[in-house]
Amino acid sequence: MSPEFVVTLGRQAVETVLLLSAPLLLSGLVVGLVVSIFQAATQINEQTMTFIPKIVAVFVTLIIFAPWMIRVMVNFTAQIFRGIATVGG
Repeated sequence: MSPEFVVTLGRQAVETVLLLSAPLLLSGLVVGLVVSIFQAATQINEQTMTFIPKIVAVFVTLIIFAPWMIRVMVNFTAQIFRGIATVGG
């Protein structure tokens, strides 16, 4: 394996991880922001009030985006195997 192949593979792996984690992180961020604004407006400072909506939002987002995430992971894995077969042969 050439160093260029390894560097390209590492870059693509990081890009894939960022792409797959973005929907979950963004949903948690948006829900956390909405709950924080609600808490500031009502002056309710309950710590557990932030965790449950975030967990539910991330879970719902995961259910919605799971087919797309699996497709991206399968394509990335197939691309790795094709690259190893090309470089290794």
